[in-house]
Amino acid sequence: MRRIAILCLLLPGLAVQAAGPLKVNGSTTVNLVAAEAAEILRAEMKVAITVDTQGGSSGGIAGVGDGTVDVGMSSKPVADEDRKKYPRVTFVETAIGEDAVALVVSADVFDGGVKSLTKKQVADLYESRVTNWKQLGGPDRKVVFFNKEPGRGTWEVFVHWVYGSPKTAPEVSLPEVGGNEETRTKVASTKGAITQLSASWAEGNPKVRAVPIKLDDGTLVPPSPANIATKRYPMSRSLFFVTNGPPKGEAKAFIDFVLSTRGQELVKKHGYLRLADLK
Repeated sequence: MRRIAILCLLLPGLAVQAAGPLKVNGSTTVNLVAAEAAEILRAEMKVAITVDTQGGSSGGIAGVGDGTVDVGMSSKPVADEDRKKYPRVTFVETAIGEDAVALVVSADVFDGGVKSLTKKQVADLYESRVTNWKQLGGPDRKVVFFNKEPGRGTWEVFVHWVYGSPKTAPEVSLPEVGGNEETRTKVASTKGAITQLSASWAEGNPKVRAVPIKLDDGTLVPPSPANIATKRYPMSRSLFFVTNGPPKGEAKAFIDFVLSTRGQELVKKHGYLRLADLK
């Protein structure tokens, strides 16, 4: 009862029902915010919360679908295929902020002359029609494309932009990476590397550089906060918490905390745009 009382003081007007540990799972992008919010609620309100990133966005959505997860973390919308797979589940998405998928290269590629990429060039790199950076005006170095695992939100946003849909994306034989930390580390330690990465994770490491997208009219559009907020950057994306039906009980308390002023500051702290920042 003490836990319920404290949560109601934190979020006035909210009716919270006691339950077992709240299970949160999914996107490594959303995890930064969720993990710190969970830490605060554990310490200040003694709420039992477990946070995991098994399977990325797809794992979070599937967990909600099969009932093993209370709150799924996702950096992509719930797909029609997910709703068909779990017809008895009413997926509800709650946006908590905005991010983007950046195209990042190792510093040697950027410093060697690759300062932007067109959609066609990205497709040529992805499908291994371009295998050396000198073909794009860069250094004489083999291209190493680290591909996000299919099903992860970052990968799906990428193939939606390049090919229109995951269904029309070609099968490729590229080394695969999972979470954001692994992905950034691989690019930073590999010359000639490129990958898809959460824009917020492209900052803070001099060995990893985000490359602006060159539009058809020649305009260069970097994944800057202003371009993400206005959706001018073509791979902007919302970050979601996913529940079965409208969130209730401790799931609602958790989500409402992240939507509160204090929670939205966590979104900003981890490099994402708050809902109030969107235009």
